[in-house]
Amino acid sequence: MRWLRLIALVPLAASLAGCNFVVLAPTGDIAAQQRDLLVVSTLLMLLIIIPVMALTVFFAWKYRASNTKATYEPEWSHSTQMELVIWSAPLLIIICLGALTWMGTHLLDPYRPLDRIAADTVVPAETKPLEVQVVALDWKWLFIYPEQGIATINELAVPVDRPIHFKITSSAVMNAFYVPTLAGMIYAMPGMQTQLHAVANSPVTSRGFSANYSGAGFSKMHFGFEATDEAAFESWVAKAKASTGALNRQAYLDIEKPSEAVPVTYFGTVDADLYDAILNMCVDPGKMCQSEMMALDARGGLGLASVNNVVPRTVVTAKASRGGTVFGGAPTYVVGVCTPEELAALLPLTAVPARTPLKDPRPVTGVGLPLPSLSSGESPADLSPNALVRGPRRLSNS
Repeated sequence: MRWLRLIALVPLAASLAGCNFVVLAPTGDIAAQQRDLLVVSTLLMLLIIIPVMALTVFFAWKYRASNTKATYEPEWSHSTQMELVIWSAPLLIIICLGALTWMGTHLLDPYRPLDRIAADTVVPAETKPLEVQVVALDWKWLFIYPEQGIATINELAVPVDRPIHFKITSSAVMNAFYVPTLAGMIYAMPGMQTQLHAVANSPVTSRGFSANYSGAGFSKMHFGFEATDEAAFESWVAKAKASTGALNRQAYLDIEKPSEAVPVTYFGTVDADLYDAILNMCVDPGKMCQSEMMALDARGGLGLASVNNVVPRTVVTAKASRGGTVFGGAPTYVVGVCTPEELAALLPLTAVPARTPLKDPRPVTGVGLPLPSLSSGESPADLSPNALVRGPRRLSNS
């Protein structure tokens, strides 16, 4: 009967042959170091786990009820030698694990630029990392290559032995960017930027995916990853550049809408400031950017002028469909502000006499437009709310 039970387990063991142990067979130096840390930590813990499990079976067998030859000492309660073994061995292992964790936390910090390509190869001083801007969408991945001026959906390609600098954010909900063959998992959060430095040391074709549940299409939120030599990478870039697709703000608002199983898409041109607008959550027309809002708040805000600086959202996007509160009104957003000179340049208005702005040593910076220019003696609270809203409005000369 015992042999029949063991034979019944054979199909279960055979099913493990389909497993892909990609985490233990990485192609990137960062992933390889993380694998080594995982293996060493596991072996250290097994130094305690295996003896404890073996001794559990040994004591159960030795002191079984039918073994009358075993020594029975019900009054026994203490042994200094045994106490030293029981406490010193785990303590030493914990110290070793703590040291490994401390060193690994600093050496494998995803924000830390790489100082080596492989164990025996340092990064040349003249090497420029490949920058890739990653945006987690519902339910797909957008990759922007600012140096090459291209973008892709659900396909990531990198050259071998060149450091890669990922800048990662999300459009609406929290996600997790994970390419097991390249490096560890890094979270992607809306309105925030995380970073990851990694390198691929050999050609490979694998895939990456989201490791954080984000809704109905989560199971299909994966992308192709390919590490190639420099010539093949340049050929891939040329293929993407040949695409007629243009990734501007309107195109981004279209692809931002939730969709599943999106095929690989290439964009031959990309707006240079699109990623910053995504990061600052101001791709929508007229919406104030987070960086602009923080800069205004740091200067004391807009005073009473900010009361009416909120308008209903008219552009239907992924975030618009989720916006607003459960029992509240329609979703709204804070309108960006701009100078009269910028409005005059953008709109077909009659000539407006130039106003002398105050020279402020603390200019407002960000993706959005800056704080309105103020004449001497004015404050933001003195401005009309209508003068702050982007749109076809005639400006006052006063």
